[in-house]
Amino acid sequence: MLVRPALLPLWPPRLVDLFGREGPLVLEVGFGDGRFTAELAKAHPEWLILGAEVSAASVQRAYRRLRREGIANVRLYHGQGLFALRNLVPPGSLKRVIVNFPDPWPKKRHQRKRLLQEGFFRRLSTRLMEGGDLLLTTDHEAYFRFALEEAKRSGLYRVEVKEPPEAHLRTKYALKWKEAGRTFFHAVFTKVAEDPTPWPPIRRYEVAHALLRGELPKELTLAKAPVAVPGGVAVFLEVARGEEGFYVLTHVEEEDLTQDLLLEVRRSARGLYAGVSRFGSPLITEGVKEAVRALVRELGRVGLEVVQDHT
Repeated sequence: MLVRPALLPLWPPRLVDLFGREGPLVLEVGFGDGRFTAELAKAHPEWLILGAEVSAASVQRAYRRLRREGIANVRLYHGQGLFALRNLVPPGSLKRVIVNFPDPWPKKRHQRKRLLQEGFFRRLSTRLMEGGDLLLTTDHEAYFRFALEEAKRSGLYRVEVKEPPEAHLRTKYALKWKEAGRTFFHAVFTKVAEDPTPWPPIRRYEVAHALLRGELPKELTLAKAPVAVPGGVAVFLEVARGEEGFYVLTHVEEEDLTQDLLLEVRRSARGLYAGVSRFGSPLITEGVKEAVRALVRELGRVGLEVVQDHT
């Protein structure tokens, strides 16, 4: 019921491998505590529902709810909706996307963080089937108008403003805002054309490490200055000493993926290993490889020599 992308041999996975059967695929971005997801799954048992949510606590609550209610046609992913859309959804396979009460990022300087921008609508068109749609429900009128304009600017959707379906007003936030007397806004964005720009899944790698010759330093000090990686940055947050070497807590932000992972500098049978720890099953992306390269460069400055480079 929980999707672990690092354990999937193929991106995007086949629906039969992810759900155990074929069926209409629906993506819900930001499922919160899962009450709407559970209701949707029971109302449409023939649908295959993939949910994406950035809050770990919400994922846990939704997972428990689905287990408790015996719902089998939902898979949950802990992470960004854009990542799920890009890497877990086959092109042209989506029947529907549901976005209920997205973060409006109301301050002007933060509007670039809004999900429903022209670029998103263009990429979404590559994953929606012909006639597939996106349903948006929100209480934030400014964001609602913003999303309408962004979709129209793409030229790829028929946009219809409608009354929100009753089921969409039974989410956690809808019930809260209803008590506060807020007004709700709803629109359906139906695909009428497709953006021609390819949007392939993120490339991932098997390994990211190097073997070095020399003595393990007594101390390892790494600057917390950001390291540029493709589409983002990496930062070495903390270094801890262990019995066999050092562990480096590293934060990597890429285009639609954020990871906190451990890098290691430790003794091995073939020399000093510098690379990704298996702890947490991180995804080995170009950004992660660049973080390892930066670590190896720092080790070179203290006199270690690279003998094998797999970064």
